[in-house]
Amino acid sequence: MKKLLLIVLVFIGVSACKVNPFTGQKTLNFYPNSQVFPSAFAQYDQFLTENKVVTGTSDAQMITRVGQRISSAAERWLTANGYPGYLKDYSWEYNLVNDETVNAWCMPGGKIVFYTGILPITQTETGVAVVMGHEVAHALADHGAQRMSAGTLQQVGAVAGNVAIKNQQTLGLFNQAYGVGTQYLGMLPFSRGHETEADRIGLQIMAIAGYDPYEAAELWKRMKANSGGQAPPEFMSTHPSNDTRINNLTAWAPDAAAEAAKFGVTKFQ
Repeated sequence: MKKLLLIVLVFIGVSACKVNPFTGQKTLNFYPNSQVFPSAFAQYDQFLTENKVVTGTSDAQMITRVGQRISSAAERWLTANGYPGYLKDYSWEYNLVNDETVNAWCMPGGKIVFYTGILPITQTETGVAVVMGHEVAHALADHGAQRMSAGTLQQVGAVAGNVAIKNQQTLGLFNQAYGVGTQYLGMLPFSRGHETEADRIGLQIMAIAGYDPYEAAELWKRMKANSGGQAPPEFMSTHPSNDTRINNLTAWAPDAAAEAAKFGVTKFQ
């Protein structure tokens, strides 16, 4: 038991060794890029072989163009703020996949997929930039590795409890309470925090890339309309509610525009 608790303490101690350059805060992350990226890249390549990638169309070209503009803006910001080598292990890639799902996602290291199903809601290149900025931000903030780290700590805690508790009835109660408690009080708020952080970072870098940050809230109004009110309550979700995101993005847009102005960007697409 003592060894298990020691492992937990070591994990917690090393989890704060990496700083998010956009927030200045230490993060829960003890998986290095050298461990996470190769696996993510392989999974991404496998996904592309198993799905219909759209190439050569104006939409596919737009996805690549927007992704390149936003990742370049991120590199400009990082270099200007003292992180010139931050992206050296990243390998950006942006693909459009023929699928009616209203979604886009990013794997660690900058591997991004947009589904064609989200394009009727994004409507414009600026709408795509809102989503792209959010996905690029997930990669920049190492959210994938942070989720892995949190999952590991959750598992270690469960193992420690199962070793320490000998009474089977008490053990059953512990496992039930631990599972529900860590999910609703730990993992879900942790995930919602990542989504909120990606919204804010993404808004900033899309503005630096020359896209209008005031359009972000408009995109999420369309997302809300598309959901038809079917979203689960926020506390049961991995994502903030649509209304929370709309309010946040509206409040943050002036700051994003001011940050873009530092890079000489005062007019937006």
